[in-house]
Amino acid sequence: MDQQLISTVNRLQDAFATLGPTTNPIDLPQITVVGSQSSGKSSVLENIVGRDFLPRGTGIVTRRPLVLQLINRPATEKSDDAPADEWGEFLHLPGQKFTDFNKIRDEIVRETEQKTGKNAGISNNPINLRIFSPKVLTLTLVDLPGLTKVPVGDQPKDIERMIKEMVLKYITKPNAIILAVTAANTDLANSDGLKLAREVDPEGTRTIGVLTKVDLMDQGTDVVDILAGRVIPLRLGYVPVINRGQRDIEQGKAITSALEHEREFFENHSSYRAKAQYCGTPFLARKLNMILMHHIKATLPDIKQRIQSTLGKYQLELAQLGDNTLGSPSSIVLNVITEFCNEYRTILDGNSQELSSMELSGGARISFVFHELYSNGIKAVDPFDQVKDVDIRTILYNSSGSSPALFVGTTAFEVIVKQQIKRFEEPSLKCVNLVYDELVRILSQILQKPVFKRYPALKERLLSVVIHFFKQSLVPTNKLVADLVSMESAYINTGHPDFLSGHRAMAIVAERMQASKPVQVDPKTGKPVPNAPQKDLINSPIAPMPGLGQDENGGFFNSFFATKNKKKMAAMEAPPAVLKASGVLSERETAETEVIKLLISSYFNIVKRTIIDMVPKAVMLNLVIFSKDEMQRELLEKLYKSDVDELLKESDVTLNRRKEVQKMVDSLQTASEIVAGV
Repeated sequence: MDQQLISTVNRLQDAFATLGPTTNPIDLPQITVVGSQSSGKSSVLENIVGRDFLPRGTGIVTRRPLVLQLINRPATEKSDDAPADEWGEFLHLPGQKFTDFNKIRDEIVRETEQKTGKNAGISNNPINLRIFSPKVLTLTLVDLPGLTKVPVGDQPKDIERMIKEMVLKYITKPNAIILAVTAANTDLANSDGLKLAREVDPEGTRTIGVLTKVDLMDQGTDVVDILAGRVIPLRLGYVPVINRGQRDIEQGKAITSALEHEREFFENHSSYRAKAQYCGTPFLARKLNMILMHHIKATLPDIKQRIQSTLGKYQLELAQLGDNTLGSPSSIVLNVITEFCNEYRTILDGNSQELSSMELSGGARISFVFHELYSNGIKAVDPFDQVKDVDIRTILYNSSGSSPALFVGTTAFEVIVKQQIKRFEEPSLKCVNLVYDELVRILSQILQKPVFKRYPALKERLLSVVIHFFKQSLVPTNKLVADLVSMESAYINTGHPDFLSGHRAMAIVAERMQASKPVQVDPKTGKPVPNAPQKDLINSPIAPMPGLGQDENGGFFNSFFATKNKKKMAAMEAPPAVLKASGVLSERETAETEVIKLLISSYFNIVKRTIIDMVPKAVMLNLVIFSKDEMQRELLEKLYKSDVDELLKESDVTLNRRKEVQKMVDSLQTASEIVAGV
């Protein structure tokens, strides 16, 4: 059962092998071997396997990760089908058995060079090798390039960083057990492998130390303190081993005799004799086998759950990317148009399934434009920020023509009101543009959906058709809104029930002026002297205007001549080219001006209420409702009759992503089947 656990993880590794290490979605338990270039990593692995099969030489020999799956298989009788008990298989060469381990080495070199070239470049892409043998314990190891400091020969200048990044990618994963290989004849504190392991595993909970070259230590020194955890403690401890030296390898010393030499060394050495059963390569293999099995047992439930949740996530993405065969192109376009129009309507009506709690969207934003921006914009228009009292008085005189006016002129009131009503046109047309912007915003929101990422040509065409449609709808909307403002200025309805009457306006002005006058006090009695009643302002239904030039102390013309002496007055010079009223108003002129202002304010507020009510209705009718009702017809006319095959060309991003996701789904489904039986 325990061996089956390791073989299960091996099968999972095979299932994900084609994805590459960076895209593997599941963190599988595996033993990763790290160490500096000269620490003896390759020798440790060969000793565990019991065969020479790794490339050797100077510089970086391991230039791609090697996923080494050792599978214990009982010895069988030799036959044509099974010519040997031991053989290797590469994942990239399915069905091909390598019984000659020298050829395994050649294949590793060939496959490495294929990916990295003959120079000293490195690659993240792993080589997966299985070795079947009755002499090995079932185990999975990942051999990584040796850590190096200085680039040699034609190695890339940043080789140290490249290798470090690759090693970190493997050992950072929480399910990776780190096998840190260090030469015993160097200072442990300088060990590159341990240093890197400490970065990702500071507590030392998933790091096991291997001390090589114990036989090459100076006379009288040993690694007992390290093994006892007194130097750099590791939860999984240290195992000392002895590898073949370079001369042994060159002379072809067999690994079996090297392992025998190792056993004798530890059994006979005074420092290690008592603990010899915890030293050497066979113990290391057993220990790794046990660690890996316990680790797999602990992590398997989580791995199962991760496989299922990740599979669900990628299946959902695959569904969003869409199947290659959805139906005929015309039916796809028809479906997209229908879905687009339905979504457009639901967002405007506020019935969308994706209502946000974070911000206003769709129809709610249009409502904000109407009832906040536009309403406040119209209310902020003040007729008297452009029309001053002196302007009203000039218009009053101009509107009476050559005859002095007897009454407050209605012409002056109409002229000023019409001028001011025209000011509503600009904010009203701006309101149309703001709503147009909101419709474009809704369009952009819908075009974020996966189906439009899949068909960029359809997205572009649909975008241009809808924008053109919106712009066409702007023309009648702008005209209707401008007409509403023109209607208000075309006919000034002084009979409106809410309009302040002239009689009431004069009464208000008379009261205000009376209240503002200083109270005269009788010097004898000390009581206020009653003011003469303002008969000409209050008692007549429509107050007469003063005769022009009759008021000797004020008035339009008196103020003009006030600056001239009598001699000049007698000369009767021609009037100047530009004749303006003076800035000082007589009491009567002030009263007339105030009456006109009251009437303007009253009527202006009536128009404001009407405009604030009518313009949004016009925009809704000619732009928003029209686009809701006519959008589908427009899209069918412009898109459905065009070359639909051209519209449904998928983007390269979609095609590549679908391949990636399909690959991922296939691997995860295989993985799901593998773990289902465990």
